Amino acid sequence: MSAGQAVGEAAGAGAPSALPRVLSAIFYGTCSFLSVLVNKALLSAYSFPSPMFLGIGQMAATIFILYVSKLSKIVHFPDFDKSIPVKLFPLPLIYVGNHISGLSSTSKLSLPMFTVLRKFTIPLTLLLEIIILGKRYPLSIIVSVFAIILGAFIAAGSDLSFNPEGYTFVLLNDVFTAANGVYTEQKINPKELGKYGVLFYNACFMVLPTAIISFSTGDFQQATHFQHWTNFLFVFQFLLSCLLGFLLMYSTVLCSHYNSALTTTVVGAIKNISIAYIGMLIGGDYIFSMLNFIGLNIWVPLSPDHLYLQNPNY
Repeated sequence: MSAGQAVGEAAGAGAPSALPRVLSAIFYGTCSFLSVLVNKALLSAYSFPSPMFLGIGQMAATIFILYVSKLSKIVHFPDFDKSIPVKLFPLPLIYVGNHISGLSSTSKLSLPMFTVLRKFTIPLTLLLEIIILGKRYPLSIIVSVFAIILGAFIAAGSDLSFNPEGYTFVLLNDVFTAANGVYTEQKINPKELGKYGVLFYNACFMVLPTAIISFSTGDFQQATHFQHWTNFLFVFQFLLSCLLGFLLMYSTVLCSHYNSALTTTVVGAIKNISIAYIGMLIGGDYIFSMLNFIGLNIWVPLSPDHLYLQNPNY
């Protein structure tokens, strides 16, 4: 199916027009790109030891921004009642797992290997959309999605800087990201919580348990005793990361709302092209080998051909 046919069918079915679909995808890709770079700088360049504490900061920023926006009547979402936890479940658990595993994997892998292993999110999202949302995709799309991860197997098999802990975290992050995208798409019904309600209550429900885990594991203490809190540039990047954490979550919900969880995932994979090449030049933790480099590049020409901005429901 061509992009033009897809857009035409979606428009015919009463889907949003092409402009918000394209803009939401670009917005998500930009936020995701900046978030990875800033988090990598904090966790690797500055060696910030507490990814969980950083996640708490991002959740706190989300709660503050949305609460103030609600009071100012900029955004609207329902007040809390006892039905909200039931409506959200299991999204809060997936949300915090996605947050922590993503930050932890960023600190333990080179950017090229981090981005190439994130490609496994694509087939996982496809599978969950079929199982949970009942979507149907043509065989050509399914074959293309699995062709994309061929490079990931080649690159991972020839990774000279293999880090078992980093691989574990990033593959867990793939599972949580796929589940988060699919369940978010399912939960953002505007007649119930809407996109702002999903973001706000997710962060509210998980910020306290995450803080307790952070404190009990020593993550919180490591953060408070970190030596760079008097460094203006570090503090600026920490606050920027918190803001980008909110923007990333918002843009993810927006892109899934106007397109689909699979489209959001593929946009993230396309964004990773530039992340991978930048990571070869900065960070100092990428070890070059020809087979690994080939694996990193196999997927590049495949992804744009199968990015179709629509709500697929074949």
